[in-house]
Amino acid sequence: MANRIIKGDTVKIIAGSNKGTTGKVLSIVTAKHAALVEGVGLSHRHVSANRLNPRGGKKDIHVPVELSKLALVTDEKTAKTSRVGFIKNADGKKTRVARQQKNKEIK
Repeated sequence: MANRIIKGDTVKIIAGSNKGTTGKVLSIVTAKHAALVEGVGLSHRHVSANRLNPRGGKKDIHVPVELSKLALVTDEKTAKTSRVGFIKNADGKKTRVARQQKNKEIK
């Protein structure tokens, strides 16, 4: 199944504690059905001391956001969002379309 949201898309979070935040997708975690969004889900992981890190301490990590909580931003000036669908072209290729913009093709 093709992903509706891909790396590089601008998305808006529509649910959860970060609701209303927009950001760019850094990567997709297909195993967890989630995405890493720029500036969202920053957390700390406590690391014990080892040979590579003799003092231990805190390490900053990105926590993925579930794809169902994301909506694609189609117009960046007004921050309008849309659901994403797929349409087959005449040559048989699948293209992503924005449903709220009357099936307008997405880059």
